[in-house]
Amino acid sequence: MNRALTVDDLLFAGIALASGLLAAFALRILLRWLGGHADRTRWSGDDVIVHALRAVVPWAAVVGGAAGAAAVLPLTRTVQHHTNQVLTVLLIFVATVSAARVVAGLVRTVTQSRSGVAGSATIFVNITRILVLAIGFLVVLQTLGISIAPLLTALGVGGLAVALALQDTLANLFAGIHILASKTVQPGDYIRLSSGEEGYVEDINWRQTTIRNLSNNLVVIPNGQLAKANMTNFMRPEEQLTILVQVGVAYDSDLDHVERVTNEVIAETMKDVEGAVPDHEPIIRFHTFGDSRIGFTVILGVGEFSDQYRIKHEFIKRLHKRYRAEGIRIPAPARTVALQQGAVVIPQQRTGETEPGEVPAARFD
Repeated sequence: MNRALTVDDLLFAGIALASGLLAAFALRILLRWLGGHADRTRWSGDDVIVHALRAVVPWAAVVGGAAGAAAVLPLTRTVQHHTNQVLTVLLIFVATVSAARVVAGLVRTVTQSRSGVAGSATIFVNITRILVLAIGFLVVLQTLGISIAPLLTALGVGGLAVALALQDTLANLFAGIHILASKTVQPGDYIRLSSGEEGYVEDINWRQTTIRNLSNNLVVIPNGQLAKANMTNFMRPEEQLTILVQVGVAYDSDLDHVERVTNEVIAETMKDVEGAVPDHEPIIRFHTFGDSRIGFTVILGVGEFSDQYRIKHEFIKRLHKRYRAEGIRIPAPARTVALQQGAVVIPQQRTGETEPGEVPAARFD
């Protein structure tokens, strides 16, 4: 010490420390009030910023109060230097963690707004968080007087060995970045791979892509495998798609009447069923003279991939009910078996029609 510690020194130090604590308390109340206003706005970025400030600003006030208390105390130059270093490192640490939260939160907000779903691409969130924390760590080392040039050199040399040892991991990392940057797949898309896996993309992180299939199970696929697979994305370039339903009617049916009735059922289904496209134009195409029926295709509009099952369900029920009311028959395939005494049994295809559930009669010669 340059001089003896007095009561006035302790009093001023206590006042400085208490001022810092009081300022931290007041700032926390102010930021809580700002957070309430941020919750009522549409942009979620202000929520992230206010949440981060609530962590760093009160700590900055406390550190400022402690620095003021240390300044009024008769400390030696060495002790004063170490005290300032400790407080500076603490302030840099809190600021770095808060900055990492802000940047990661903003990146998450951007990815959610671009994909339009609740899921997020955590690969970008994790990369930005690690970068901010690494920069803060280097600033702390520089503040403590530790040269970071040898450290960067060692990291550059050791990075080659790490890259060789982690080839698969790095391949998955860069494959995930490429997938998101090329916008071929985004969280929320419904995809189907050539290997058979299909479902909604829940998340794409640094190693793997998580898919939730329609049975609500999670399928985990490495990013490298996803990047090399043949894939169908049912959400791009747009979510709406068309589905085909195959129907057949008896040969004695009036096809104009069949087309008119089917169009009415299509319009009713598109209007009433959730997930259908109300402005979809009914499309019917006759295409086949079959063994027992005239086949045609009905084209329905679907708002999103998983809606097709509900729409097909309702359309088939309504079409069957309407055909029965209109007297339009949907023939079932029939096979006639001819039996001759003392001869080999010969099954023959019959081109006639039977009603559904009717059992064809056997003929004995």
